[in-house]
Amino acid sequence: MKLEGRTALVTGAGSGIGRAIAELFAKEGASVAVNDVNREAAESTAKALGGLSRSVPADVSDSAAVRAMFDEIVKQFAGLDILVNNAGIAETGNRRDEVNRKAESHLQELMMGGKIQSHWDITQTLADDEWHRMIGVHLNGTFFCTREALKLMALNNRGSIINISSVAALRGMPIGAHYGAAKAGILGLTRSVAQEMASRNIRVNAICPGWVDTPMTQNFTPTVKMILTSQVPMQRWGEPEEIAATALFLASDESSYFTGQWLSPNGGLFIG
Repeated sequence: MKLEGRTALVTGAGSGIGRAIAELFAKEGASVAVNDVNREAAESTAKALGGLSRSVPADVSDSAAVRAMFDEIVKQFAGLDILVNNAGIAETGNRRDEVNRKAESHLQELMMGGKIQSHWDITQTLADDEWHRMIGVHLNGTFFCTREALKLMALNNRGSIINISSVAALRGMPIGAHYGAAKAGILGLTRSVAQEMASRNIRVNAICPGWVDTPMTQNFTPTVKMILTSQVPMQRWGEPEEIAATALFLASDESSYFTGQWLSPNGGLFIG
C-alpha cells in the first residue's frame, strides 16, 4: 500500500498506459481521479477501480475544461497528491496509412540492397492543424494540468508530478517531428518546474517509454512492427504494466530524492 491515503489524477486513463497506471495506483491504496477525453472510457476505468475512484472526463488541451476538471476534483477529493500527465494522441487516418506504406517500401529497398527511395518527407507536408493538435494535447495539456495541480499541492507543500514523455524526445522520431517536439517540450517543462517547486517539496519527473503495446500503437502493420522491434535489443515491446511500475516508483516515497529526472523503460532502444 505505497500510496495509501493519497489522491492521484491520471490523465488519458481510459486505456493503455494510463489505465494500467490508474489500476496499479488504486491497488496500492490511492483514490484515483480518472481522466480521459472519452467519457465512457473514463467511467469504465473508474468503475473497474472501485473504492473512492471517480471519473473526471475532459479534453486536457482545453484550459477551461482543465480548470473545470480540477474544480470537480476538489469537490470529490478535497485535494491532490499525485498527478500523472499521460494523455496523448498518435497519428490517425491518412497520415498513419502514409507512415505504414513508406515503412514497408523502406524495408523492401533495404532487403534488396538498393538505394533508399522511399524518403519519409513527412515534415514538409505536415499541416498546421496536425502540428497544433499534437502540441495541444501533449505539451499544452501537460502544462494546463500541471498549473492547476500545483495550486493544490502548494497548499500542503507536498506532491509528485509524473509527466509521460517518450524515447522520441531523447533520440528523435523520423516519422513524427511534431510528436518528438511535443515530448521534448515535456522534458524541458519537467526540469524547469522541478527546480521551481523543489523548495515546496513538490517533485516533478518524467518517464520516456520506448515502444509499448497499447491501443495507440495497434495501427502499425505487422511489417512496421517487425522493423521497430528489430531496433530493440530486448527484441520485444514493453507492456503498459511495466510503465505503470515506473510511475509507481516516482509517485511513492521510494523516489523521495528524485526530481527533474527522466526514466526510460525502453528495452535498450536508447541508452544515454
